[in-house]
Amino acid sequence: MVNRPLLSPETDLDLKSAQWIVFSNETDISVLKILKRGFRHCFIIMQQDDRWVLIDPRSNKTDIQILPHPPHFNFPRYFTEQGHMVVKVPDITIPKKIMTPFPVSCVEGIKRIIGLHKFWVITPHQLYKALIKIQKKGS
Repeated sequence: MVNRPLLSPETDLDLKSAQWIVFSNETDISVLKILKRGFRHCFIIMQQDDRWVLIDPRSNKTDIQILPHPPHFNFPRYFTEQGHMVVKVPDITIPKKIMTPFPVSCVEGIKRIIGLHKFWVITPHQLYKALIKIQKKGS
């Protein structure tokens, strides 16, 4: 069992803008089943000015949805209750340089959305560990 992250889905829901990464075991691509269980895919949910937005970067396309739920609906808790690992995106210092070009993946899409310039982060589990490390440094 994985320890729950420092910034839990139950906190900070009253912010006008917040982001959470949802880590999932689900994948449509059979080769990704070699990845760590529970960390085979990831996507991002954002609360932006009383709206919930879901961005799901995939290898073949990126789905973007404005979710038809009220701002007080707790999506981080909902996804946690569905068995997913959910991590609130910590404050990240974004370098003023071009990111390393890597093939399109869910992790690479998320890294570009949140501005994470860590070339060694290529799997969802590595992304999870990098976010937890950043959270611990900030606290």
